Amino acid sequence: MGDADITLRHLARRRPEDLVRAFVPEGHPVEVLGWVDSQVTNIERRLDKALRLRVDGEPRVLHVEFCFALRDDVPDRVFEYLGFLFAALRLEAPGEPVPPIETVAVVLSGRKRRLPATGKRRIAWPGRPFSGAHFRVDAVYQRTIKELRARGSVFWLVFAPLARDATAAALREVVAEIHAGAATSEERAELYTALMVMAAIDPWRHNLLKELIVMVEDKEEGLLRRTPIIGEMIIEAEQRGEDRGKQKAIVELLGRLFARRLGRRPTPDEERSLVERARALGPGEVEDALLDLEGEALVRWLAEPIRPS
Repeated sequence: MGDADITLRHLARRRPEDLVRAFVPEGHPVEVLGWVDSQVTNIERRLDKALRLRVDGEPRVLHVEFCFALRDDVPDRVFEYLGFLFAALRLEAPGEPVPPIETVAVVLSGRKRRLPATGKRRIAWPGRPFSGAHFRVDAVYQRTIKELRARGSVFWLVFAPLARDATAAALREVVAEIHAGAATSEERAELYTALMVMAAIDPWRHNLLKELIVMVEDKEEGLLRRTPIIGEMIIEAEQRGEDRGKQKAIVELLGRLFARRLGRRPTPDEERSLVERARALGPGEVEDALLDLEGEALVRWLAEPIRPS
C-alpha cells in the first residue's frame, strides 16, 4: 500500500493509545505496554503492527492491519500474520499461555455497499466445524467525519478525507482541529502529511487534495516546505502516470509558493521547471530557492539548465 501504510504505521507508533482506544470496548480500562518486538518479528517485519495491552488487568495483544481495500488476499495475509505473531509470543515466554489476540483490518477504500463487520479465513475441511481465524473489519472510508471525530483523537481525524461526507468546509475544520490538537510543529507536519496521503486515495471521488494542500499551507505557512511530502508526492505522481490529479495539486502548491515571492503566478514554463527541479534535485533545493531568491534571481534560476546537486 506504499505511502499510506508507511505513514499510518509511523503515526500509530507515535500515538498507540489513540489507536487502541477505538478498538477496546468503552468502560474497560486499558494500558498500552508496547509493541511486539522479537526475533520472529525481525524476520517478519510486518508484525510490528502488534501491540501489547492490559485490558481489565489482563494481558491482550492487538494486531492492526491497514488495508487499501478488503481484497480477497486479506484473510490469507491476516491468517499468515497471526501464525507468525503466535509463534513470536510463544517463543518469548515458553510454557506461559499466549495472550488472546485481536486483529483489526482498517480498510481505506472499496465498494460503496457496507463491508461486513468481520472477516474470516477458514482452513477446515468442507463440512467440518470452523477452523481458522476471524478478524474485525473497520471500514473507515464508510464512516462519517462525525463518527471519526467521536473517537476522540486527532489521529483518527487524518482519515477525514476518506469519509463519505467529506467536503472542503469539513476539512477546513479538521485542519484547524489538528492545528490545535497537535503538541508540536513536527507532529502537525506528520498529521497533515497523513491527511494529504488519505486525500490522494479519494475512495468517494471527492477530489479535495488540491484544496486541502492550500488549506494546510494557509494555516501553517511554510510547514509543507519543511516536510518530505512534496518530493514524495512528485515522485509517486511520476511513477503512477495515471494519477494526474496529484501532479496538478503539486504544481498548484509550488505555484502558490512562487506567487508569494514574485506577486504573480508562474508561467507554464516556470511551473514545469519547478516540478522538474523538485523531481531531479529533490525538494530541498527548490524550497531553498523559493525562500532565498528574490524577484529576477528566482526567474533566472528557473530558466537555467538543471545541474545535478
